[in-house]
Amino acid sequence: MAVPKSKVFRARSRKRRTHYKINLPAIVPCPKCKEMRLAHHVCKECGTYNGVQVLAMDEEKKKA
Repeated sequence: MAVPKSKVFRARSRKRRTHYKINLPAIVPCPKCKEMRLAHHVCKECGTYNGVQVLAMDEEKKKA
């Protein structure tokens, strides 16, 4: 039967189990105003989400 020659320390095995990865935010263009926004979030520029006007925006913000 196979027997380990030395003890495997906790730190050694835990180093293999890390899941540290860089997660980039999902940025997509808004279908209405074409500004970049976070996916699955209300657009800050035009106030729409999934084709529905959710936030009332100021007139000066709409023109810009």
